[in-house]
Amino acid sequence: MKKINKVVLAFSGGLDTSVILKWLQDTYQCEVVTFTADVGQGEEVEPARAKAEQLGVKEIYIDDLREEFVRDYVFPMFRANTVYEGEYLLGTSIARPLIAKRQIEIAQETGADAVSHGATGKGNDQVRFELGYYALQPDIHVVAPWREWDLTSREKLMQYAEQHGIPVEMKKKEGSPYSMDANLLHISYEGRALEDPAVEPEESMWRWSVSPEQAPDQAEYLDLQFERGDVIALNGTERSPASVLQELNYLGGKHGIGRLDLVENRYVGMKSRGCYETPGGAILLRAHRAIESITLDREVAHLKDDLMPRYASLIYNGYWWSPEREMMQTMINATQEKVNGWVRVKLYKGNVVVVGRESRSDSLFDMNVATFEDDAGVYDQMDAAGFIKLNALRLRIAANLKNVKN
Repeated sequence: MKKINKVVLAFSGGLDTSVILKWLQDTYQCEVVTFTADVGQGEEVEPARAKAEQLGVKEIYIDDLREEFVRDYVFPMFRANTVYEGEYLLGTSIARPLIAKRQIEIAQETGADAVSHGATGKGNDQVRFELGYYALQPDIHVVAPWREWDLTSREKLMQYAEQHGIPVEMKKKEGSPYSMDANLLHISYEGRALEDPAVEPEESMWRWSVSPEQAPDQAEYLDLQFERGDVIALNGTERSPASVLQELNYLGGKHGIGRLDLVENRYVGMKSRGCYETPGGAILLRAHRAIESITLDREVAHLKDDLMPRYASLIYNGYWWSPEREMMQTMINATQEKVNGWVRVKLYKGNVVVVGRESRSDSLFDMNVATFEDDAGVYDQMDAAGFIKLNALRLRIAANLKNVKN
């Protein structure tokens, strides 16, 4: 076992990281620095300070990263219309590189020789955290307790906490709580009955949204203003990145938008069932594609769609800090220079419906060309005949050859 003098622990104050804090102190006999990131999880982060103090921690970092999270991570990802495996909006994945970056910064500030996280050896987060650590500080030592200890279940963690006097939320009668992760983009649920993909999630599990059946009977309209691919205003009022996403979450949740029940392919090789609520992200994705539909050149838009699954996999698998992701981001950002204008959406019973879009300065939509009425000589329909024949040439040659052989 490598000698460690000081370790920076990504500390939420929940069951796992509270046990890890005590375990690190006892196992490595080292000083622990705790770092709690406020990325908009919707819960008080100050209790983490009290818990860390109670467990003897002297250096405690609690950082408000909400604006940085949305501005520098969520928005750049949504410029690419990023969706993993056709459905998942990558709410957990996109927070990890920011947390890893700040954790390494704290290690450098405090002279720590190691960092630690609470991700299990079965999941994706261990990969995301550690790829980030090594990309930013190649010689850092990583302590991953779930790969070292024998506390192999949440029940054993509960027992350990009770034996060592660690205050945690007590177990409910129905068993251990869901494994949840939340930030300004989403909240996720795993474990318990969800481990059987045939079982429908219980309605009481969802925290951010009402069911579509219980959503208001009256539709609600929103106007989103875009500048260079990012939302800068909502209903005519300028908003910061974090505040606009927070408001979209509230409005989307109110109308039953953004629920997802997914079996996904983890990077480590297994399939995993999880449930997600991403109300603001669902609205943002639909609106962004709408403003792009009138401002992006056809081939640029199609190339973006071709590359998006690769970009999504990079984020899902933890390669945010890789040169290939940075290269793709540069290209994506360049496509957004003229993605400016407004989009109107209607929220109703779990649906986001685009009902209007306009870009006064950068729209490529020309009504004179697209009209079904008199086009006043702007478009000569006879030109289509030659266009079709040239594109059919290879098909006609192949068909003639087939006829000769027959």
